[in-house]
Amino acid sequence: MKRIAKRSLGALLVSRSSMALHMAMMGVVTASTVLPSAAAIAQTAVPTPESWFGHRMGTDRKLEPYARMVDYYQALAKASDRIKVVELGKSTEGRPFLAMFISSPENLAKLEDYRQMNLKLADPRGVPKEEIDRIVKDGKAVIVQSYDLHSSEIGSSLTSVEFTYDMVTRTDPEMMNVLDKVITIIMPSLNPDGHDMVYDWYTKYVGTPYEGAAMPWLYQKYVGHDNNRDAFMLNMVESQHLGGLLYRDWIPEAYIDHHQMGQYSPRISIPPYTDPIRPAGDPLVWREMTWYGADMAYELDMADLSGGIGDAIYSGWGHFGFHWITPFHNITGMLDESASANLATPLYVHPDQLKGGQRAVPDNKPQMNMPNPWTGGWWRPRDIVDRQKVTSWSLVNTAAKNKERILRNMYLKASRQIERGAEGEVKAYVIEAGQHDPLTVNKMINALLLQNVNVYRAPADFIHEGRAYSAGSFVVPMNQPNMGLVRWLLGQTFFPDDTYARTNDGTPIRPYDMSTDAMTEFMGVESTPAKSMVTAQLEPLATTIITQGTVDGSGPYLLSGSLNDSFRAVNLLLKSGATVQRVTTPSGAARVGDFLVSGAGGATAQSIAAKTGVSFASAGGVSSAGTIAVKAPRLAMLKRYRGGNIDEGWTRFLLESYDYGYSSIMDADIKAGNLIRKYDVIVLPDDSIAMMTGETGGDGGYGGFNSMEGVPPEYRSGFGEEGVKALEEFVKAGGKLITFGRAGDLPIKKFKLPVVNVVEGKSAKEFWSPGSTFHMKVDTGSPLAYGMPEDALAIFMAGSQAYDVSPRIHNEDVKVIASYPEKNILQSGWLLGEDILSNKAAMVSVKHGKGNVILIGFRPQHRAQAHGTYKLLFDSLIAPAS
Repeated sequence: MKRIAKRSLGALLVSRSSMALHMAMMGVVTASTVLPSAAAIAQTAVPTPESWFGHRMGTDRKLEPYARMVDYYQALAKASDRIKVVELGKSTEGRPFLAMFISSPENLAKLEDYRQMNLKLADPRGVPKEEIDRIVKDGKAVIVQSYDLHSSEIGSSLTSVEFTYDMVTRTDPEMMNVLDKVITIIMPSLNPDGHDMVYDWYTKYVGTPYEGAAMPWLYQKYVGHDNNRDAFMLNMVESQHLGGLLYRDWIPEAYIDHHQMGQYSPRISIPPYTDPIRPAGDPLVWREMTWYGADMAYELDMADLSGGIGDAIYSGWGHFGFHWITPFHNITGMLDESASANLATPLYVHPDQLKGGQRAVPDNKPQMNMPNPWTGGWWRPRDIVDRQKVTSWSLVNTAAKNKERILRNMYLKASRQIERGAEGEVKAYVIEAGQHDPLTVNKMINALLLQNVNVYRAPADFIHEGRAYSAGSFVVPMNQPNMGLVRWLLGQTFFPDDTYARTNDGTPIRPYDMSTDAMTEFMGVESTPAKSMVTAQLEPLATTIITQGTVDGSGPYLLSGSLNDSFRAVNLLLKSGATVQRVTTPSGAARVGDFLVSGAGGATAQSIAAKTGVSFASAGGVSSAGTIAVKAPRLAMLKRYRGGNIDEGWTRFLLESYDYGYSSIMDADIKAGNLIRKYDVIVLPDDSIAMMTGETGGDGGYGGFNSMEGVPPEYRSGFGEEGVKALEEFVKAGGKLITFGRAGDLPIKKFKLPVVNVVEGKSAKEFWSPGSTFHMKVDTGSPLAYGMPEDALAIFMAGSQAYDVSPRIHNEDVKVIASYPEKNILQSGWLLGEDILSNKAAMVSVKHGKGNVILIGFRPQHRAQAHGTYKLLFDSLIAPAS
């Protein structure tokens, strides 16, 4: 057994470029051994990682900048005919975003042929059976592996270097079989910008008391850790690059994203996921995860790499990140999660710190899904690389050994999903074009198209199941390969409240992030399920919709207040010098909340209509008497250290997307006081009081320790009581303070507002709703809700709030803008304790001195996905004219 283990270590963990070395480790070569070609042997000019970087990957306290890694990959491509490096585009901050195609030279020369074959398996409609059989025989398995998504989990970037080197240099029979039968696509960094942020931060403090501390800000310009929550909306350019490759251009048979997790858990979590799984995927997707994971587990223990666990920690029902959404593209989407060090600094772990406690991990003792637990000691970056190299290799090796079965499965998954869609209760979703915000309807359709969902449009009015639909309405049929994806994005969702979702004492177990990902509900778009096939004339949508606004006349103009994009148009108009007024009294064609525009030339109107899709209607007959002036708000938003605030980053992204000007203010800016001189509106994104003020009891940091540990003093943020006082003085002087979610605690508790958060202090058994959509009634007559529909949906996350008004002499100082209904509050997700929310406020405005505090108990801009509630924020940002 020692000899076998040594061979496995040699094959899996040691980079080799010599045929002789490999054969010596293999032992006797039999007559049937497939010897590599001369071309395969001629890989000696390929630079090793050690020669290029000056150290082995995973060496303690050694990281590399992204540009140097890119140079190395390009050097590999120059030296080897097994690899093609393709730049898919740029990152958010302009770094190259790479995909590396690795296979035999013969396969690389025919990449487009194999891509087309793969696409036919992924959507076999109209493909003759004989051609499918030929593709299964002659095609290649396509496997995508991605690294370095969450940049503080930086060990995977090192794995990518060494694994890529092995793929282009090894000449043993197993590798030659992989190169012949598999096209491996390596994404070496899904977040190049964050990689360099972490590299710069870590190397700056190596050798100081602050070595290995958590970086104080987000490791992506906007979204940090949430870049893995962007897989179904594709807001970030990096998501668009990866989504294009996975969903449309290649549609691989399998995909794995290599991650890191906490420091006191098993050493690596591997496929499959544990229960519960999300239904509506083909069973073969889940079976293949188990199959791939079994080989990974076997190889880990063959190499005596302890602490590997499968069927644990991460459930099969998670947020629609890349590895959780791909199963509904019929891609076997997986992740592995290695235990973390302190970035590139080793961490000592005491045996009694390994306690378990995650899903299916009761303790750190041997169990069926982890027969070889790690017992503690020093945990080093190299330990991460060793384990991820095993999982990286195991996946492609298993695919090569079972190539025809995997390709046949891809065909079966797609074919059977088409059949299920045709035979299921819901045959299609019909989406009326003329909804409350038709531009947002178009945005949702475009998002579906980017997911490779088949969408059709009706060129004429039609009636289906007794309902009339206007010309231009959309139909999304279920008889398509991605029917499972359509079901979750457009259908109502109820998270299963069963034994998998509760502990033994009945306490709910939080789903991984969200209990619904219903795009249609998030965006405020109605998608109507149809129980019979739509027989009206339909035309397939081949490309995304580009909406061009029209301009009627030379002004003045009227813009619809029901359109989110009208707010962007208003911002652009104000920057151009135009005059904008908000309609408060209907007249002519103007409704309350519409915008009256004057002083905008025809060219300006045409340009803004083209940019935004908003039409400039003639304002003839509209009186300016029933309007109020609109000006650009002097807007500020709190930005902090302590790892950064993801909700703040998403809000920045949204504000920039809609052309708002804003200032990011930090502790010193707030504590300086006299904020009213600079700002009209200050936004506090979702956050705890402790994280904002620096009070004790704040959220723990990565790995379970306080996020301030080891952080240099200049990055230990918190504005304290001094900042609280400055914010209250700002409001009392006439300013507007807007809070999202948990941030409402600050003004409620510190300013002593006459409002109570009714869900505070409730146990999980009393109240529970993680990532759900709730019905709410909106007072559309309030200027803070102009343009909203009367019935809307809010995304309620763990930590969201709902309000009751405390009795005071001046109850009129509190205005309820939106509230939850008496019953049937839940639209999708999971809700316990509905009675606690019954008739409670979701959003209130509280007069405080001369100003107002606007408490929005949920995140109205959640991850730039909550288009249905954007206007509650945009309306709140509109500042008074004086």
